[in-house]
Amino acid sequence: MLVAAGIIPGIKVDLGTKALAGHPAETIIEGLDGLRERLAEYSQMGARFAKWRAVITIADGIPSRSGLESNAHAMARYAALCQEAGLVPIVEPEVLMTGDHSMQRCLRVTREVLRNVFIQLNCQRVLLEGMILKPNMVLPGLNCATQATVDDVADVTVNCLRETVPAAVPGIAFLSGGQPCALATARLNAMNLRFKSRAPWALSFSFARALQQPALEIWRGDAANAKAAQQALRHRARCNSSARRGEWSEASETSAAT
Repeated sequence: MLVAAGIIPGIKVDLGTKALAGHPAETIIEGLDGLRERLAEYSQMGARFAKWRAVITIADGIPSRSGLESNAHAMARYAALCQEAGLVPIVEPEVLMTGDHSMQRCLRVTREVLRNVFIQLNCQRVLLEGMILKPNMVLPGLNCATQATVDDVADVTVNCLRETVPAAVPGIAFLSGGQPCALATARLNAMNLRFKSRAPWALSFSFARALQQPALEIWRGDAANAKAAQQALRHRARCNSSARRGEWSEASETSAAT
């Protein structure tokens, strides 16, 4: 059904976060054991890409160098196994928004995360042209007293990526990470509007909550709300599609919703 509708199916293959031994408050993503066999099975079932998410927390004394390198190494091994199986790996190193850290602290951590990830991807001989990067936007923590403007987020995020992500990577699909729906859309739009001629990769979206949450809040498991929920999902998808081209505006958001 998915293929007939023009949808390319994929699958999340990591097994979630576990405590990183010797490093309190840090985590490691597990799932490498038996992954080669699982990927072969998923490919036969029709999957054409996979996803692996690492979670990086900013707090006093963390992330540590060991925490960054351990997660980057595991992610690169996953990506190599995906390509061996003929699947496109989505590489998702997420620096969480939780905390009171500043935007500059998030920038420093995100820059270091991405540097480690691409060092390990190259060590594992991952074909950069055959992967998608799914990073966080560079944002101040949710509890930070100073929040950033839409244009500041666009500028700092894209400049961070220009420093760390090789031009060979074809696409960057941002995660939303708990951002409000319209704000995530506005920030993506600003990136494409301000950097369309200077970004070597496609800047797109791979939102979860920022795409699905309005529809879920309307639906609430009630069949009577299904049509309205579908309309809400379609509206958010259209808004983000416009932002992907730098063509979204607050006015179009309101008119489309109406």
